[in-house]
Amino acid sequence: MTLERYVYAGTKRLRCGYTTGSCAALATQAACRMLLGEPTPERASLVTPNGVRVEADVLDAARAIDGTWARCAVRKDGGDDVDATDGLLVYSEVRFAREGEEPSAGGVVILGGEGVVRVTRPGLEQPVGEAAINSVPRTMIIEQVHVVCAGHDERPERPIVVTVSVPGGAEVAARTFNPQLGIEGGISILGTTGIVEPRSVAALVDSIELEVRQRAAEGARDLVIVPGNYGRDFVAAHLPQLEGVPLVSCSNYLGEALDFAARHGFERVLLVGHIGKLAKVAAGVMNTHSRVADCRCEAICAHAAMAGASQEVAHQIMACATTEACLDVLDKAGLLAPVMASLTAAIADHVKRRAAGAYESAVVLFSQVRGELARSANADALIGRMVSGARH
Repeated sequence: MTLERYVYAGTKRLRCGYTTGSCAALATQAACRMLLGEPTPERASLVTPNGVRVEADVLDAARAIDGTWARCAVRKDGGDDVDATDGLLVYSEVRFAREGEEPSAGGVVILGGEGVVRVTRPGLEQPVGEAAINSVPRTMIIEQVHVVCAGHDERPERPIVVTVSVPGGAEVAARTFNPQLGIEGGISILGTTGIVEPRSVAALVDSIELEVRQRAAEGARDLVIVPGNYGRDFVAAHLPQLEGVPLVSCSNYLGEALDFAARHGFERVLLVGHIGKLAKVAAGVMNTHSRVADCRCEAICAHAAMAGASQEVAHQIMACATTEACLDVLDKAGLLAPVMASLTAAIADHVKRRAAGAYESAVVLFSQVRGELARSANADALIGRMVSGARH
């Protein structure tokens, strides 16, 4: 059933959806009811952790002839979010525990089946070896088992085992953030509120922290942060000595990425970015999305004025549509090098302020056309220490 809950992104009305965690819990509720002898339910409903009641159709229900297991599915509904898992069936098969199967907290055994990845590297929410079913979905699943059992006035003599599976999850995983985390072969069962809000900002920021945390858990103390693919490609082509140093893409959320580096104990952070993004950081902007701020030309113009640019050059910069065009104006005026040095120093200063002493930081600024434009005064020394650390 369609969730009639909406949020607004600007002036656009967008429909919310269910997380995979909510789907797993709904399917578990329906399967548990069948395991305990109830007729096959047409729908299942629950209250999510943020207090929203959701309801979904129960699909592909099946029960063993001898009553030892039951299985149901709920179709993932991502609402208007850009969601790779939208439309997948999330299954829950429930049965009574066999001898030797010890329940975890809550008296329920939770396993991952087809399409649900197993954790193989430290730094994720669940320990290595466990199914990648996060803590909130686990709690929701356990709660639904308890709710159904309470409706039958007593708990079963044996613990209940819940196996969550997502056919097609392995194929979909290749289109998610998981491969960057070394998670392949399936999806994770996620969600902290039970509801997908179709803005993707929270999910993206959570993914950035997840990657930073995982690198820290692997023992890294050096981190390269880039806004996106331009930065990633530039590092590979022009800073090959940094191979082996963890690199994280922060999209537009530089401030959050810098905070995560502090939170997870990194000692050195190098920011490498295109002038189109980082010119905004020179003005203190830590969310570089164009809808939040677009002060690229203004920042470049201010530093050009400090370097002695004429009023005519300032007008030309402010008339530019792109930062590459700004660079052409500066180059023609003989001001490219001093302005880029001044701009990079300002970027480095804002990054340093955000780090608040948690780690040492430096900046490398580049252009797609001109290559490296400038690097902060301490960048060479910091890169040297990073390279030395990567070799040991």
